[in-house]
Amino acid sequence: MKFKKSTYWLFLLPCLLAITFVIIVPFVQGIYYSLTDYNGFQISSFVGFDNYRRLFTDQNFLNSLRFTAGFSIASIIGINVIGLAFALLVTQKSNKVSTVFRTIYFMPNLIGGIILGFIWQFIFIRAFDGLAQLTGWGIFNDWLASTRTGFWGLVILFVWQMSGYIMVIYISFLNNVPKELLEASTIDGANAWQRFRHVKFPLIAPAFTISLFLTLSNAFKVYDQNMALTGGGPFGSTEMVTMNIYNSAFMTREMGYAQAKAVIFLIVVATISVIQIYFTRKREVDL
Repeated sequence: MKFKKSTYWLFLLPCLLAITFVIIVPFVQGIYYSLTDYNGFQISSFVGFDNYRRLFTDQNFLNSLRFTAGFSIASIIGINVIGLAFALLVTQKSNKVSTVFRTIYFMPNLIGGIILGFIWQFIFIRAFDGLAQLTGWGIFNDWLASTRTGFWGLVILFVWQMSGYIMVIYISFLNNVPKELLEASTIDGANAWQRFRHVKFPLIAPAFTISLFLTLSNAFKVYDQNMALTGGGPFGSTEMVTMNIYNSAFMTREMGYAQAKAVIFLIVVATISVIQIYFTRKREVDL
């Protein structure tokens, strides 16, 4: 018995060491740095909670937090609605057609965020300007030059990237819905909408738990798309939290202050994620 336990811990040791040195140690070290005036090279003094008090009066950080929250809400809704629509679409087609559409829808997720940002920057600037000249519609002019259109530009990019990935999750749950239930509901006279609302929707509730968690966490952590598409402009109005933290750390060399922002950001995202998982899991139905 002792040999089995020692073997168990021996095989588990590499994972424990990796988690300790990659996650736990940097996390504890980061909290310590957030209480100092660390500039990336040295610590001059221990400032306590001054960095935390300062960030709650930092309008740039608060604005980026509000912008990120709005972006996350719009993106989460868009990604899950479109991802579910794609999943319903491809599960209704024949196998060959379904495979082709799944590949097409999933493909944007394979492209890096920076490349996607430059692709959509070209679309919003060059292609939209061409449409504006062709149609005379002012809505296509200077799409990344204002906060409102820059916001929706980021949302469109992120929704386009993530919808195919979320589609795969919904497909896996839709394929596990018992056909007997669907056949029985059809015999009872239920139409397509009623079958979806009363049969499929309750049974794929676990997919919503997973998809909402993934889209929420990824939306809050967006950096590369933000940097490539708008760069935080105009005048920092489309700067998301991750970019704000990066700028504090590497542009102004206020590593301790940036770490305090990161700690608060972690608490916010973790709290929202736990609340979301708690409420969505209560709606799940066992197959």
